[in-house]
Amino acid sequence: MFDNGIFFTILGAAIATVLAGIGSAKGVGSAAQTSMGVLSEDSSMFGKMLVLTLLPGTQGLYGFIVGFLILVSSGVLSGTPNVTLVQGFAYAGASLAIGFGGLFSGIAQGKAAVSGIAMTAKDEKNFSKGMVSVTLVEIYALLAFIVSLLVVIQVSNFAA
Repeated sequence: MFDNGIFFTILGAAIATVLAGIGSAKGVGSAAQTSMGVLSEDSSMFGKMLVLTLLPGTQGLYGFIVGFLILVSSGVLSGTPNVTLVQGFAYAGASLAIGFGGLFSGIAQGKAAVSGIAMTAKDEKNFSKGMVSVTLVEIYALLAFIVSLLVVIQVSNFAA
């Protein structure tokens, strides 16, 4: 059953996509709830609220990209997968960085966005300060994405 790495390859693509997607969904959901409250009082702040609400969504995008690249580079999408067990484990391992990095940074970025939204609601001049704080969390999602991406790119070089 596990004589080749297809199972672990698909598992890796799923881990990257699902965990990072959960982080983004929770982060964007929290920020959207707070934004809706602000917009119910002042709809002119829509643009600023939108930006702060969207930022936690990038983790899901990073996870999707890694998952997609795993499926493409392994040959699963072309219908001709030729993945060794070692390569399958490598794909699964590569997915862990963005999966867990995206999960936790998406949630944390959502919390930072909620604070930025609340701060901007009190005084629109605070928007840039809120953006800086929210963007700082993004750095960790990017680091996780880069690690996953670098491993996925190199998996084809791994021997059995």
